[in-house]
Amino acid sequence: MTQAMAEAPNPIETQGDGHVLEVTLNRPKANAIDLVTSRIMGQVFQDFRDDPELRVAIITGAGAKFFCPGWDLKAAADGDAVDGDYGVGGFGGLQELRGLNKPVIAAINGICCGGGLELALSADIILAAEHATFALPEIRSGTVADAASIKLPKRIPYHIAMEMLFTGRWLDAEEAARWGMINQVHPADQLMAKAREMAQLIASGPPLVNAAIKEIVREAEDMKFQDAMNRITKSQFATVETLYTSEDQLEGARAFAEKRDPVWKGK
Repeated sequence: MTQAMAEAPNPIETQGDGHVLEVTLNRPKANAIDLVTSRIMGQVFQDFRDDPELRVAIITGAGAKFFCPGWDLKAAADGDAVDGDYGVGGFGGLQELRGLNKPVIAAINGICCGGGLELALSADIILAAEHATFALPEIRSGTVADAASIKLPKRIPYHIAMEMLFTGRWLDAEEAARWGMINQVHPADQLMAKAREMAQLIASGPPLVNAAIKEIVREAEDMKFQDAMNRITKSQFATVETLYTSEDQLEGARAFAEKRDPVWKGK
């Protein structure tokens, strides 16, 4: 982290609870992301990736109105280049972070649009408050939602994704859930409790298996089924090879045979 970043007020709040890291975007009034914030987020998620004690992350926004509207247009007007240095992990620290083989949950506490929706789509599980809303309004400002153009048509029905991209129309939480964009909708006062419950459930599972799942899903996205299976059987996925030669692999078998809960060490 540069000296300038260290001296600036930190727009990212983090707190840990055992194996779970909570990351809160806190830039009043709307939690928009500028270059400095993006670089800090990248460092936070890189540290999360590299910390063996952390297994699951939750990303949310401060306040009750905004999760994140994406790019900070006021910062752009003051000289923040839209194609500037977003830092490790690209915009928001998640979209292009290499080797992130740990589950990430997005808890959408309000308006989630533009780059904020692209950030949410970088998570593995998305929970939303009942009042949350979703859109890709870039079309109205004459620009392209680049990451969403790649991701969204693969996540929800093609025609719904294209309608959002071409028109910028808004979806409420119920419709977003109906199309499969998000996993669950909860009352606002229960959102973080439900996100933490989900995070603890996942964190209680075998971390090496979670890592293997993420790598396989990510790398196999554009591969033919048999090509992906061949890579697995030929030990060409590092996480799978680690899993199959791990203490946890033996622990799982022993716990089953001994009719007890396994104790996962992540090694």
